[in-house]
Amino acid sequence: MIQDIAPHQFHNEYKAYEIQNGDYVLFYRQRDVLLRYVDEQIVYPKYEEVSDRESRSYIYLFSIDAQRYYFCDETDETLMEAYQFVNIQKMRKGQPKHQAFAGVTGLQLAEWYRSRRFCGRCGTGMTHSAKERMVQCPECGQMEYPKISPAVIIALVHGNRILMSKYVGRAYKNYALLAGFSEIGEPVEETVRREVMEEVGLKVGRLHYYKSQPWSFTDTLLMGFFAELEGGEDIVLDQTELAMAEWFEREEIPVTYEDCSLTNEMIMAFKEHKITWSES
Repeated sequence: MIQDIAPHQFHNEYKAYEIQNGDYVLFYRQRDVLLRYVDEQIVYPKYEEVSDRESRSYIYLFSIDAQRYYFCDETDETLMEAYQFVNIQKMRKGQPKHQAFAGVTGLQLAEWYRSRRFCGRCGTGMTHSAKERMVQCPECGQMEYPKISPAVIIALVHGNRILMSKYVGRAYKNYALLAGFSEIGEPVEETVRREVMEEVGLKVGRLHYYKSQPWSFTDTLLMGFFAELEGGEDIVLDQTELAMAEWFEREEIPVTYEDCSLTNEMIMAFKEHKITWSES
């Protein structure tokens, strides 16, 4: 998956580092990231390449190994001669993998900083903590931490078959699994049961937790479950959410391996008979 960047190590603990030569600077324009390709490999600008660098504001994001990454919200137009803005979706297959992961994760943090400039309670400008990744209102004391939205990915199975779907009105047009966000006060297991009933009108029996994935494309922490069907298998489609939903025999699954998403890994695990559990 996109976060599996071994042997590189991701360090997301906040430190009040001073930016220096050799540090990467991530610039974003909406959902595009500034980069260039060298031999088809992603390269980001470094601090020493930025013009008028002392007059700009930089926020430390994270490190990969000993390499530090910073966010700057003011685009340096002089960099456009060597770099270009590339849509973040291209990071799904970007290389090297740790640089693709950095670009996507950096966007999640950049968007959080951009949306927390002012206090949501009283409107005062927020100040940045020097001790942790937090912004605070100097007027009313309101504290804000990075937003992570919990959601579930659901592989609903029935014997040798798995239910796959396609979304309505999204850029992603490939086959997917059922999914949904957890509501306040709702255990994730109940999210699974509710989403399956709402989207395809089916009842879930036993649940089997698979694994999780940070998915910065949507500010989400994904939790994957295999769910066994209980009761009838006739689908009642929620057409506001899904364009289609269909049962597929294991041998007829029209999906191939992609080293990026939890959804793909779960589909391939079922397709390749890597998922088993007892009937007891």
